[in-house]
Amino acid sequence: MYDWANSVYSLVITSSLFPVYFGLVAQMPDGSRIIPFFGYPILNTALFSYAVSFSFLLTGLASPWITALADLGNHRKPFLQWFCALGAVSCAALSLFTGPNIETGILLFVAAAVGYSGSLVFYNSFLPTITTPNQYATVSARGFAMGYIGSVILLVIILLPILLPTAFAWLNLDFKAICRVGFILTGLWWLVFGLRSIAALPVGKSGPRHPISPRQVWGRMQKALQVIRNVRGLSRFLVGFFWINTGVQTIMYLAALFGDQELHLASEKLILTILILQVVAIAGARVFALLSVKNGDLTILIIAGLLWVVVCFSAYFVQTELQFYGLAALVGLVMGGTQALLRSAFSTFLPDAETEKSALFGFYDLLEKLSTVLGTLVYGLVNQLSGSMRLSALVLSLFFLLGIVGLRSARSQLKNLPARFFS
Repeated sequence: MYDWANSVYSLVITSSLFPVYFGLVAQMPDGSRIIPFFGYPILNTALFSYAVSFSFLLTGLASPWITALADLGNHRKPFLQWFCALGAVSCAALSLFTGPNIETGILLFVAAAVGYSGSLVFYNSFLPTITTPNQYATVSARGFAMGYIGSVILLVIILLPILLPTAFAWLNLDFKAICRVGFILTGLWWLVFGLRSIAALPVGKSGPRHPISPRQVWGRMQKALQVIRNVRGLSRFLVGFFWINTGVQTIMYLAALFGDQELHLASEKLILTILILQVVAIAGARVFALLSVKNGDLTILIIAGLLWVVVCFSAYFVQTELQFYGLAALVGLVMGGTQALLRSAFSTFLPDAETEKSALFGFYDLLEKLSTVLGTLVYGLVNQLSGSMRLSALVLSLFFLLGIVGLRSARSQLKNLPARFFS
């Protein structure tokens, strides 16, 4: 149910409404996309990409510290509540961003991203606590599916004035106003359902509240590295995970801006396309989970990586509205399955000891954040230097190819073991 709560951020803020809204308001009066940010002129799409990079860099640098503090004192649940509240309130506050106050908009966007990514540090670590290894894939996929369903429901509610213009004509809302109302509803949805779902999680025994030293943090990192070395195939899986996640997260954050800037799709059509993408992702998460039971997580993830390469090359050549719709459907299908299988596959590697699990989840989260930083940073740099998001999309295919190499190497190392990773 926390997926149900926080996935509205992924859909409304990262994938649909906010990117389109940002493209509309973050421009000069003459329509120029070169805007001033703290006095420095920058391409608006590149600025958006850099903002994503910065937010995940902040969370990545803080992750070893906050996970150490939470685990050594058994405070995972309070930290999850705090980051949930930070992200939700920041989402609602984005309604104050109207264009000229670009600095305010970016800072609130960064705060919302920190709340989202920070909460996932603790949320993902509860998976081994609340279920058993043979249920990791099923529960993980169910969580993602619930997230897609919840976020689609909220987006439909937000878009009712567009979907049923006659019935809601009395509101007299233009598209920008609908977006700002949507930001408020997103924050409320995330806060109410998030805190309610977190309340059901188990509470660990409170530990010491003294400050965490750098030595303790480094000790946890060393423990994680030692476990990674001892668990067969885990290091190679993490290499594959890093590169696959680099591409997936970048596409999630920047797909809407691509359709807006490169294909000049109308805002309403673009958002409806993202809505359809989410519906397809619900089926994708389920289909990939079923395929993984028979063929193994790593085999299906490798196939997903190849499909992502197809997506990147197709994005470079796509020209028409219909082609973009087809590409969005493919993205939705692969996105749902990839995210669910990455989480469940990693959980299956975990050792029995709780302290080792905790250390590994901290390391996993650090890799997840750094991969997002790298992907969005490279995308923004290529976009700024070339002036085209098409070339940026093509560059992403290299990340997926590297990820496929890592996953194939992990599968090869595990091929003689009776595990569920391989076919």
